[in-house]
Amino acid sequence: MTYGVVDLFCGVGGLTCGLRKAGLDVVAGFDLDRSCEYSYTYNNKTIFVNKNIENVNGSDIKTFLKGFDVQILAGCAPCQPFSNHQKDKSNRKKHKDWKLLYQFARLVKESNPHIVSMENVPEIAKEQVFKDFVSTLKEQNYYVTYKVINAADYGVPQRRKRLLLLASKGRSIEFIAPTHEVAVTVRDVIGKLPKIEAGVPNLKDNLHIASSLSKLNLDRIRHSVPGGTWKDWPKELVLECHKKDTGKTYSAVYGRMKWDEVAPTITTQFIGYGTGRFGHPDQDRALTLREGAMLQTFPKDYSFIPLGEPVVLKNVARHIGNAVPPRLGEIIGLSIKKHYEKS
Repeated sequence: MTYGVVDLFCGVGGLTCGLRKAGLDVVAGFDLDRSCEYSYTYNNKTIFVNKNIENVNGSDIKTFLKGFDVQILAGCAPCQPFSNHQKDKSNRKKHKDWKLLYQFARLVKESNPHIVSMENVPEIAKEQVFKDFVSTLKEQNYYVTYKVINAADYGVPQRRKRLLLLASKGRSIEFIAPTHEVAVTVRDVIGKLPKIEAGVPNLKDNLHIASSLSKLNLDRIRHSVPGGTWKDWPKELVLECHKKDTGKTYSAVYGRMKWDEVAPTITTQFIGYGTGRFGHPDQDRALTLREGAMLQTFPKDYSFIPLGEPVVLKNVARHIGNAVPPRLGEIIGLSIKKHYEKS
């Protein structure tokens, strides 16, 4: 049985990478951001279509999926409008990406795949756009299953909850059971990488580099303990904002990770020591690009920029932080294959 997939909002290929590992044939990825093209095509050896989803139609999808026994339309619409990190939660609908799920629903109706897969933040389930998406699938005679999962239960070394959705023609579809009773830890993933210093270039791996630290932040991280907070620092190092009542709850910022626990959710800001608990467990620096990618479950040799091109840390971090962890893509793929193997 052959499985063909088109990946919408493909980014640098996290979902595609995982689906391919599960044995599915991802024949094309669509994304508006051309800066993702190199990484997507180089690592996954498949077609990148640089196109706004509003300009994609069902015939585009059907052309790519023609001839496959199982035709799958997958994607993760940008989660920023629905995330808890969204600053203006009362005006989510004004965000430019809020309506993209309606475009996804339109393409489902126009291309009529056998399987639809969608991944996003748990908060999306409260939004009308998600409820309308599910209603559209049911109107098109799909059996819809969705659930919020703890990614660590499936081998992703992060404290990360995500909403996964699968929809199938013919009969109901389920996700495979959790695969990891014991979580994969920070030590398991990055514990053997070479030691480096903040801001120092790395000639052996140009992504195993960390942002520079000011003298003040270097003093702060030297007083930070794994799993601790800024409350462990001498008073003269504490930020003024943390002394206010509104700042006392932000205890994870400027924090170190713990070796034998999972990492925090890897965001686009993971290279910043002050943006979350992204301090290395024992080295005086924040995570490197390579460490962030590996904690996202990208293969160690996954390439994010062409050889010889300068590394712009914030650009690569954005690509890594926005990606679907490949391991979750693999879980989705394995769930689809199990569905058909039971037929």
